[in-house]
Amino acid sequence: MYRGCSHKCAYCYARYSHEYLAGDFFNDIYVKKNIVEKLEKVLSSSKWKRDVINIGNVCDSYQHIEEKYKLMPEILKLLIRYKTPIVLPTKSKLVLRDIDLIDELSKVAFTNINLSINSCDDSISKIVEPRASTISERFHVIQELKNTNAIVGVYMMPILPFITDSANQIDEFFRSVSLSGADYVVSDMLNLRGSTKPYYINFIKENFPNLEEKYINLYKNGSIDKDYKTKIAILVKNSAKKYGVPLNYNDIIKIKLSEFSYENGEQLTLF
Repeated sequence: MYRGCSHKCAYCYARYSHEYLAGDFFNDIYVKKNIVEKLEKVLSSSKWKRDVINIGNVCDSYQHIEEKYKLMPEILKLLIRYKTPIVLPTKSKLVLRDIDLIDELSKVAFTNINLSINSCDDSISKIVEPRASTISERFHVIQELKNTNAIVGVYMMPILPFITDSANQIDEFFRSVSLSGADYVVSDMLNLRGSTKPYYINFIKENFPNLEEKYINLYKNGSIDKDYKTKIAILVKNSAKKYGVPLNYNDIIKIKLSEFSYENGEQLTLF
């Protein structure tokens, strides 16, 4: 529905999707104004198997421009009508504008909302993802969405080396997740591939100059050093266990899907 994203996350992996288009990924947002019409043609087709639709996996469906175009309410109404299951990730408090529709959808179809949060420190978030909703606002979104029948998860992505990956930070993160009532956490380390790497390294140079050399050494091949990744994975696992937060969401998803007699189908991604 949107191509480009105004959140301006320094680590954004989706910038490549704009390389063949004119303009800047963070400032020039392309709008698929006919998305509702096109979606209804798919959902109303006899060939449609009600597979899980992943909405906004690359560009946030609730980024700032959605306040103007209001595409999501009409999309949600269609999904309700056709009882279509969804997975929807976001960094925006704007999702609460449509909580009544999300609640309605969650009662007739599998509904999985994921808040992308990689830190509990708003001072870091303001630097790394300056146009996204604040951390406290995103945790509030989780608490509100837990009043619906939706599964509400947290994408702890990406964990940023030397910035959000200390033992204390990870422990505080899982404590906050536990208090929010989120159903699970999915975590992953920062990867630096393609055009993301030079953009992010330049960001580090400008904002965390003492970390530039560490990053260059840690990401020699685009992927993070395996030993470092293992060390952080242990910290994540230990904190998740301490606060009783599931890291494996597959069983949770399967149970919720079974409530609506769905089989796991291929995902259709709407950008």
